[in-house]
Amino acid sequence: MVYLLAFGVAAIGTVILGPLIIPILRRLNVGQTIRSDGPKRHFEKAGTPTMGGLIFLIPIIIATLIFSSPSLSIAVLILITIGFGIIGFTDDYIKVVLKRSLGLKARGKLIGQILLSLILAFIVVVFLDRGTNIWIPFLGDVSLGWFYLPFIMLVVVGTTNAVNLTDGLDGLAAGTMAIAALGFLAVSIILGNSDAGIFAAALAGGCIGFLLFNSYPAKVFMGDTGSLAIGAAIATLAILTKTEILLVIIGMVFVIETLSVILQVISFQATGKRLFLMSPLHHHYELKGWGERKIVLFFYIMSIIFALLGVTLLVVG
Repeated sequence: MVYLLAFGVAAIGTVILGPLIIPILRRLNVGQTIRSDGPKRHFEKAGTPTMGGLIFLIPIIIATLIFSSPSLSIAVLILITIGFGIIGFTDDYIKVVLKRSLGLKARGKLIGQILLSLILAFIVVVFLDRGTNIWIPFLGDVSLGWFYLPFIMLVVVGTTNAVNLTDGLDGLAAGTMAIAALGFLAVSIILGNSDAGIFAAALAGGCIGFLLFNSYPAKVFMGDTGSLAIGAAIATLAILTKTEILLVIIGMVFVIETLSVILQVISFQATGKRLFLMSPLHHHYELKGWGERKIVLFFYIMSIIFALLGVTLLVVG
């Protein structure tokens, strides 16, 4: 029942907050800029307010605080989410308010993400007695020892930027993240981790509520403010539940999007030819003539399949 309440408060809070924040973003003239080399139909989205991650991050945090008991794990989930949200907000602010198209320098952004990842690893190992074990299907707990620190950095930084890459079509990142969060809600319930479960439920509710404003045609974009925050949030959920490997499966859509970019770069540098019409993968389907709604629905279906597969592996593995 508590999970449903956390989901509902986050969703309803997002729906209420949207009409209050979107006009403010419009007045501040924080409109999205569009890549000149992107699909041509994206040019009509230029000027759509961004930094909309604030609309769902605030209700997610409030719902979590209302329905969870005070604990270090809840504090970690909230603070890491806020920390990455601040990095994203800074990047958005530089791009859309200060009108510097590149935003926060890549080095600065990466350093911030790595520092927060190391802080997370230190807290979960030392203060939460998380240890350096990870759970691998059919093998059980496996200790990584000192390799756990770079592993955590890879999980958090990789997931965060993978979600950021996925945020390229109306409703794509929010919808796939909602599905992944529901997957981790199931994981948390199975493992008896109520703190993670409440946060996962709130995360799913906030993302689904945001779809009211972010589905095609979007009235607002989440920006890096939202995508970096929810990417870090889902990664932290996986770390706290020792299911980092399941994150790869439950969040496979994010993995595929990232791999499409990596493979595109490798192919072009090695052969001078591109594997895809454009990367990330959702843009490839756009240039093949698929409608935006069709692409997003296709990715939703894939997300549901992978989320169910991940939860099934936890049960049988």
